[in-house]
Amino acid sequence: MKCLILAAGYATRLYPLTENFPKPLLKVGEKTILDWLIQDIDGSGLVDEYIVISNHKFASHFQEWASLHKDVRITVLDDGTSSNETRLGAVRDVQLALDNIPSNQWQDGFLVIAGDNVLDFSLQHFVNYTREKKTTCIMRCYEEDEQRLHKCGVIQINDKDLVLSMEEKPVEPKSHWICPPFYYYTAQDATMVKKGIDAGCGVDAPGSFIAWLSTQTAVHAMQMPGKRYDIGNLASYEQVQREYPGIIG
Repeated sequence: MKCLILAAGYATRLYPLTENFPKPLLKVGEKTILDWLIQDIDGSGLVDEYIVISNHKFASHFQEWASLHKDVRITVLDDGTSSNETRLGAVRDVQLALDNIPSNQWQDGFLVIAGDNVLDFSLQHFVNYTREKKTTCIMRCYEEDEQRLHKCGVIQINDKDLVLSMEEKPVEPKSHWICPPFYYYTAQDATMVKKGIDAGCGVDAPGSFIAWLSTQTAVHAMQMPGKRYDIGNLASYEQVQREYPGIIG
């Protein structure tokens, strides 16, 4: 299985910290954000390659970081953009990666994750869940704050975890379940990314494709067994530095 890591953003809300340095390589405790994610996922033994999708401005930083990981296969893919204004958007970055992966390597599907979050639980729970469901899968967590719901992907589910609807940044949220940027695409559904783009799904937020895909085929949502720490601005980064306990379950 391949793991696509979305890392082509410019993190302008973290300036000056990320003005000349990529957010996914910031340290939380003793490790970079990407190291927390990759070292955990790699414990599943199911991922044979990590593909980090970078912008052109930061590609060399990721290449230098990847060169230090001799025991893990990491490929850095430069999407060619050089500013926040010219970025492709997460969904187009996914399609770029798929265009660069031979179709005979798609058999086990793809993990698609954002490179700017850390979790206090192992993503291996999610990998096991995808093996059970055998469909495209996402994760979900309950968000109490009504204001935050307007800034997230909000889903409705049935009692079997099937996604009934999903909407990015809804004006009127239909539930309190939000979808953080951790996904699994089956091989078949990965071939539909371009179709989703052509059909007009949003391309900036990575969940936009899932919102469209859930109207075409079955998508299941696993409730997160722990907490996600989203690093969006300087205050949240400082908070994560103080509070993140590492992976505890």
